[in-house]
Amino acid sequence: MNNLRCTQCGAVGLEPGFAEDSGQNSRGFVRWIAGPLERGPLGNAKRMGRPRWQIDAYRCPNCAHLELFAAQPG
Repeated sequence: MNNLRCTQCGAVGLEPGFAEDSGQNSRGFVRWIAGPLERGPLGNAKRMGRPRWQIDAYRCPNCAHLELFAAQPG
């Protein structure tokens, strides 16, 4: 456990975890990418040259609210 506080109910001690991406050609985890979503000619998101950040997810054991943090470049 940790000292993170839930922004919904105020409980302390959020449970660490991660958000999974199981889409085609995915790496199994979600990343945060800076800037607005721009799509290429085939409908894919343009990501070239943009920093990617690992998303850390924490679940409140009291109300199940999820808190997401873009913690570090990944």
